Amino acid sequence: MKFATVAIIGRSNVGKSTLLNRLLGEKIAIVSDKPQTTRTRILGVVHVPDGQIAFLDTPGLHKPQHLLNRRMVRTAVEALEEADLLYVLMDATSLPGPGDLAAVAYVKEAIAKRPRPAILVVTKIDLVNKFKMLPVLESYGKLCAWTEVVPVSSETGDNIDRLLAVTMPFLSEGEGAYGDDMVTDQTMRTLAGEMIREKILQATEQEVPYSVAVDIDQFKEENGLARIYATILVERETQKGIIIGKQGERLKIISTQARQDMEKLFGMKVFLEVWVKVKEAWREDERALADLGY
Repeated sequence: MKFATVAIIGRSNVGKSTLLNRLLGEKIAIVSDKPQTTRTRILGVVHVPDGQIAFLDTPGLHKPQHLLNRRMVRTAVEALEEADLLYVLMDATSLPGPGDLAAVAYVKEAIAKRPRPAILVVTKIDLVNKFKMLPVLESYGKLCAWTEVVPVSSETGDNIDRLLAVTMPFLSEGEGAYGDDMVTDQTMRTLAGEMIREKILQATEQEVPYSVAVDIDQFKEENGLARIYATILVERETQKGIIIGKQGERLKIISTQARQDMEKLFGMKVFLEVWVKVKEAWREDERALADLGY
């Protein structure tokens, strides 16, 4: 059997989690149009003929402003340093910016310490005219000595097969690290919390999405029913009011949408009860971050 670990690296909002979901053929990583949606490392295992590829979805590389953000960047860098192969993602809808240049700097540093393949994956090609994409590909191509350059669309699946094909030669002989039915290391409890947070990200704007965390207080599974009790943490009373909404309408929508996603993924009925609680400056609180799995 052949095996490799692949770190999916890039700035925020470049499509890392969407790519992971496409590679796996199911949604295990939440997505939104907000930067810093992914806060932890997420493992996804793709089983290929005579091999396994362990993909590591990582938080977007960015300039950290809180203890939480510093831990997110550290998580991404650790994955970058330990992986056998790197997917460096960049967005076809824009030319290289400061975030992309920062990501390339991290990649070059990691490769200097331990040489390994780095594949440039240019995402969101479904949003760009092919003729307009050529100068973008040229600009990104000059940033590093890439092993391969693969433009893809995670939304449509375009070129995903080619991405896997160019990855396969870099798998090493050895035992697979995971069982044949292993898809992710994310527990149902973790996935439930992330699904709630995803709906909050989609329903709120400005500072609210970045000030939110979800704590699963209780997760009980019995007789084909999952009973889930969750607390949404925010940093200010005004944020609590925004999430709850007028007469509780926004919280009801968030809970309903999250429950529906859980039922689809878990394959069972879900009873979900959600509260909102203020915990000031939790993003700078070591103990709170540890309790939340950050």
